Amino acid sequence: MKVTLERNHLLRSLGHVHRVVERRNTYPILANVLLKAQEGRLDLRATDLDIEVTESVPAMVGRPGTTTVPAHTLYEIVRKLSDGAEVRLETEGEQMLVSSGRSRFHLSCLSPDSFPDLKSGVFTHQFSVPAANLRELIERTQFAISNEETRYYLNGIYLHVLELNGEPILRAVATDGHRMARAETAAPAGSKGMPGIIVPKKTVSEVQKLLDGAEGDVAVEVSETKIRFSLGAVVLLSKLIEGTFPDYDRVTPKNNDKQLLVDKATFATAVDRVSTIASDRGGKAVKLTLGAGQLELSVTNPDHGTASEELAVEFEPDSFEIGFNARYLLDIIAQIRSENAIFLFNDSGSPTLVKESGDARALYVLMPMRV
Repeated sequence: MKVTLERNHLLRSLGHVHRVVERRNTYPILANVLLKAQEGRLDLRATDLDIEVTESVPAMVGRPGTTTVPAHTLYEIVRKLSDGAEVRLETEGEQMLVSSGRSRFHLSCLSPDSFPDLKSGVFTHQFSVPAANLRELIERTQFAISNEETRYYLNGIYLHVLELNGEPILRAVATDGHRMARAETAAPAGSKGMPGIIVPKKTVSEVQKLLDGAEGDVAVEVSETKIRFSLGAVVLLSKLIEGTFPDYDRVTPKNNDKQLLVDKATFATAVDRVSTIASDRGGKAVKLTLGAGQLELSVTNPDHGTASEELAVEFEPDSFEIGFNARYLLDIIAQIRSENAIFLFNDSGSPTLVKESGDARALYVLMPMRV
């Protein structure tokens, strides 16, 4: 194999594919990126056996060929080369020569014959969704994905299509049992009848990075066990989480009639301030004491003291108290796009509903704490 290509093009493609490669691998071949030079392009592919990312980059091919080299090492080499430099890749036996200007590197190669191929199978549903819409679904929900391995079916975002007011919508849901995030957009043509799927957290993270600054549409293909995202020259194929996502509608409050309207920025700043003295041992608990037109935020830490702050709010009932984990509260407030946040309470032991003022496309559920 012998190819010459522009450093920035190669760096961008390596940046997309090398991220899925784990730093520590039981199988040495999984630490490598597959490089295939053919017909005026260089194809790159990397996998961790759950996710596979491929991309093609224009190149001058002097000699076609295929090999694999350490992904992170090649990425770091190319990253440190001069901007706009020309990079030459040439295999010499069981090594690859990477050269640019006066810089030369020899990397050990492994045979591409043993490089795994994450077979895609048959996709039953194909559709295109605007990159901005997919990015919004992910951004509004991914923070609530659970890290608890025992409940593996919560370790991702649940994507499904349903009908709402006679219109099909694509909905994303994530929960860790303490909070739930739900966001939706108009269902794209071709998505009708799509089975509910759970997209793993790592896949969600990689797709989010690919969507950063992206425009246009993303092609999405779904089968019973895999999902494939195509954006420009980048293709990400991933296994899905097998399991049944819980009935999130059952924990979504329906009869919360105590409404709090608060300025989002002011509220977030106040919660952050008073939670400074909250202890991890106490669950980072912050208490909300509400009265007519007033909210008091307070934290009590037996080891460090107390903190409190008052805010002017819109709240009609005479009095109400409830406690929340401060970090969970801040995570949800950070997702609110409108100037004001709306809290809907039932009682101090029931889930609270949080939503935006004037936007019904996203809502959040937060479990209270005893304080």
